[in-house]
Amino acid sequence: MIELSRLRQVAFAPAHTPDIADALVTASGLRIDADRRRGRGAGLNPSGRFEEERREAFDDGWQSLEDLEPFKTEVQVEKPKTAITRNESPDLPFDRSINPYRGCEHGCIYCFARPTHSFMGLSPGLDFEAKLFAKPDVPKLLERELSKADYKVRAIAIGTNTDPYQPIEREWRIMRQILEVLQKANHPVAIVTKSALITRDIDILSEMAAKGLAKVGISVTTLDRKLARSMEPRASTPTKRLEAIKALTDAGIPTAVMVAPIVPALNDHEIERILDAGHAAGATEASYVLLRLPLEVSPLFRDWLLQNYPNRYRHVMSLVRSMRGGKDYDAEFGKRMKGAGPYAWQISRRFEMATKRLGMVKRGLPLRDDLFIRPNGGGIQLSLL
Repeated sequence: MIELSRLRQVAFAPAHTPDIADALVTASGLRIDADRRRGRGAGLNPSGRFEEERREAFDDGWQSLEDLEPFKTEVQVEKPKTAITRNESPDLPFDRSINPYRGCEHGCIYCFARPTHSFMGLSPGLDFEAKLFAKPDVPKLLERELSKADYKVRAIAIGTNTDPYQPIEREWRIMRQILEVLQKANHPVAIVTKSALITRDIDILSEMAAKGLAKVGISVTTLDRKLARSMEPRASTPTKRLEAIKALTDAGIPTAVMVAPIVPALNDHEIERILDAGHAAGATEASYVLLRLPLEVSPLFRDWLLQNYPNRYRHVMSLVRSMRGGKDYDAEFGKRMKGAGPYAWQISRRFEMATKRLGMVKRGLPLRDDLFIRPNGGGIQLSLL
């Protein structure tokens, strides 16, 4: 850890000094005590970017910090007006998605969805992992939207923002209800998760898959259990995810292994091993995404990297920036997922060669949209004639 005195010196260094931002993320006054955040991914809980005031916990000499309780998972009910979120992003293979939850208890330090918590007046840091929002009305809203006469069928993606099978799904079962609505309507769905909990719904998914209506992508970031527990503290272990791939494929559900995200100098050496393991488990499709560090994710990830892999910090960030035009992140469509430059090209070639050797495809057959049965009712006034 860089001492506070060192931080004061860095703060007065020339503005172009490259280590200023890197040093600031290690400020001892910003980091939450390890006992309070045990089992969490982020070490910081900074105010959201829309807040007028920034608040930090500090020890005033009266041992006040010792009285603070550990971060516990709290779930509030959110009542959205619609179930389906639409997008026009040219580099996404879907134009609609559903998010049963806001925030994610998995606590993946690299999660690009963390900045969305700022819209709720909360921190993208520990708040994102501990202060969650469940949307129990989504199944009913979904049925209502599918009932509309002008609804046009296309595959719905679930799990593209926060994980629909995060731990609180065991109690809330919102994802299970969503699948029941989609199954009844014969509506195509594509799911992404890093949780073995998805095997609970094999009964529904296997029946939908038999009709060409469902497929799954399991994210396997690393095969190193220690790295996974640090980087994705409450997600399923790598072994459990591979077992989930096998269970899904054995049930006839098309399943892809996703090497996501690829973090240079941290897990990029595992690309071939992960693909081999996924293929052995039955995966027939594969994909990858390069590490993304938008907005508040960058300082959170850099702080985590300094605390867990300080000897690799400079190397990791140097490679990240070499693929992002010298920045921590480049949001340009077409580049944000894969990066650019020699190192990004090397990763792309390695992935391509490995999948070709294994006979895996990047994208399988499209899901069917010709079996749709429009739900009756769902809160929609039916036609008189």
